Amino acid sequence: MKPFLLLGTREHDEAARAEYESTRRLAGLRPDELAWFRLDKQALPDIDPNDYSGVILGGSGYCVSDTDKSAVQRRAERDMAALVETALERDFPFLGICYGMGVLAANTGGVVSHDAGEPVCAVEIALTDEGRRDPLLDGIPDTFEAFVGHKESVVELPPDGVLLGSGQLSRVQLMRVGRCAYATQFHPELDIPALAERMEIYKHDGYFDPDEMDQILLDAHASGVDGTQHEILRNFVRRFAS
Repeated sequence: MKPFLLLGTREHDEAARAEYESTRRLAGLRPDELAWFRLDKQALPDIDPNDYSGVILGGSGYCVSDTDKSAVQRRAERDMAALVETALERDFPFLGICYGMGVLAANTGGVVSHDAGEPVCAVEIALTDEGRRDPLLDGIPDTFEAFVGHKESVVELPPDGVLLGSGQLSRVQLMRVGRCAYATQFHPELDIPALAERMEIYKHDGYFDPDEMDQILLDAHASGVDGTQHEILRNFVRRFAS
């Protein structure tokens, strides 16, 4: 099997490594089956889709809808725009997570805004009729819970975007553009241990009140997040492994 490629933009080294490990573990991939490249460290070289089964673009401290961006973020977003174009032109499997959803939407005519962010919490995702028919969601129940925590969200789907799963505050939780470019607003790579680790790293970055961290984790344990969300990663791997 050709490896999948995880692209990261997390400038916290510890968070970047944790994201790689949780994505690999919960997708059911061995280390040699998930390559890793950090766009916050260097420019993305030319990616030959023939070398990979697909690409996963993880979350970030960046926001697509920010007006004040560092030179590194602007360079990374140019690289990702080119990759999205290649993925759509060549039907190269793509899965964007959180920030990755903003990148996919912004580069295909959608609207991303700070108007509908969500605090760190568990939310209910409801599949649409299109979602129930999509192979990425095989075995996924009509509703399930997953963890979120984001400052921006998609408020208008791309013209060719298909809504697969929706939420109450941030409506666009899961979408597809083209045949095999997907994105989730929620985090399919997070279970409770990974959530706690990430919260510890980002507790002073404005996603939540640090004084509320213990309560947020108690709420996470009491939530209905049961691992269903990880099946999206596994389905992506099973469907596109080549």
